Amino acid sequence: MSRKVTDKVVEPRADARHAKTIIVGSGFAGLGMAIRLRQQGREDFLVLERGSDVGGTWRDNTYPGAACDVPSHLYSYSFALNPDWTRSFSKQGEIQSYIKSVAARHDVLGNHIFDCDVTSIRWNNDTARWEIGSSQGEFTADTVVSAIGALCEPSLPDIKGINDFEGEIFHSARWNHDADLAGKRVAVIGTGASSIQIVPSIASEVASLDVYQRTAPWLLPRMDRPYLLPERLAFKHIPGFQRLSRAAIYAIRETQVVGLTRLPLLMKAFEGLSRAKLQIEIRDPELRKKVTPNYRIGCKRMLISNEYYPALDRDNVDVITDGIAEVKPGSIVSKDGTEREIDALIVATGFHVTDSPVYETVYGRDGRSLSEVFDEGGQQAYKGAAIENFPNMFFLVGPNVGLGHTSMVYMIESQINYVADALATIDAEGLRTVEVRKDVQQAYNRELQDKLAKTVWNTGGCASWYLDKHGNNTTLWPDFTFRFRSLTRQFDADAYNVTTSAAARADDQKVVAQ
Repeated sequence: MSRKVTDKVVEPRADARHAKTIIVGSGFAGLGMAIRLRQQGREDFLVLERGSDVGGTWRDNTYPGAACDVPSHLYSYSFALNPDWTRSFSKQGEIQSYIKSVAARHDVLGNHIFDCDVTSIRWNNDTARWEIGSSQGEFTADTVVSAIGALCEPSLPDIKGINDFEGEIFHSARWNHDADLAGKRVAVIGTGASSIQIVPSIASEVASLDVYQRTAPWLLPRMDRPYLLPERLAFKHIPGFQRLSRAAIYAIRETQVVGLTRLPLLMKAFEGLSRAKLQIEIRDPELRKKVTPNYRIGCKRMLISNEYYPALDRDNVDVITDGIAEVKPGSIVSKDGTEREIDALIVATGFHVTDSPVYETVYGRDGRSLSEVFDEGGQQAYKGAAIENFPNMFFLVGPNVGLGHTSMVYMIESQINYVADALATIDAEGLRTVEVRKDVQQAYNRELQDKLAKTVWNTGGCASWYLDKHGNNTTLWPDFTFRFRSLTRQFDADAYNVTTSAAARADDQKVVAQ
């Protein structure tokens, strides 16, 4: 730990509201962080949330069929298990209700400012504080925790004429519930996780459905079912039963890491299962050929559905793989010249993950934005939580924390442990600033990329949103999740450059003298 003492004290802006810690975002990550601060006995914190409620992606994604692809008992906080899950894989509404109940139970809603769209986060070297601009006024903070999340900024396709379309058009994450699709000619662009849930949900009510596919996904069976009453009673009343079920789900899911990161040949079993599913559920040989992936399973996110292939096999559904040349006011023209008339267009093209517009609003110690830093050197962080040039700022679900096989809530709680210990260390040692060392961050990321080079995500022959423009996988964690938990168990101050104020040093000397 490199330590520097400074005597410079500058008064903060008088017109800004100050909090010791400000959390930006209140999905699973931000809410979990707020609860941990409350559990530590901290009161001087705020959560700035641009939405009107907690929930993040589960508040925003209300499209038909929206559901989780991780089993319910694993997709929850370890400190707030829910014995009342009704299904093995929960739907959007039930997950959002769970998140809201946890927020209310832990009494952190009073620390939230909703409908607060953060427009800028700037570090002030003189005050050693963050200055935050928002739709609800100005704020300052000693420490900022970014919990914005990776799946918050919808990605819109750059297609000629799309802005001239005259019918209903909306992104899957901004579903227009006032739009009546019954009996309409509808097009869906994209075949990712949202699309495979939307298509079966609307296929039976629309007149026709054109699904524009760039890359076919690998699909596995969705082992979903309602919980029986005896099971739900057992989860609620038998001590340890729910935790045992959760541990079993975790262990089974974790075995996939071997195939994804070490021995890709082991993924052949999943590929065989997926091919068998294709054979059974798609009757038309030509359609089956269209929707058969041409890359190794696991290279892109593996999806689960029992309804998607049967929906594609319907007479009123067409899968188009020629690519889109142009969108006209009432139709889509594919690259083979075919023009198809439509009444509504649903854009299910995912999110800005490695190029989020949010990065353009965060400015660090040297005045550069996070976007500029990532543009120059690639998207990297230390333990997904700290980035050189951004002192006193921590990230939840930062670079290389994502997963393709199990619950992100596990990784989020691991990072919350790390950040909470960092804040405790700052207080205990009277630190003014903490900033991860450049050499530490670079060494950490070299090791990460070396591990990732051997994984199916980098060798599977696909182009995915896991990769940034530099060709690096900056999204996924390339190891067992319990190893990440071990890495983040304690804040390692030796990996950081820190400064202490003269006032803090004087207080320390006073305590020693006593």
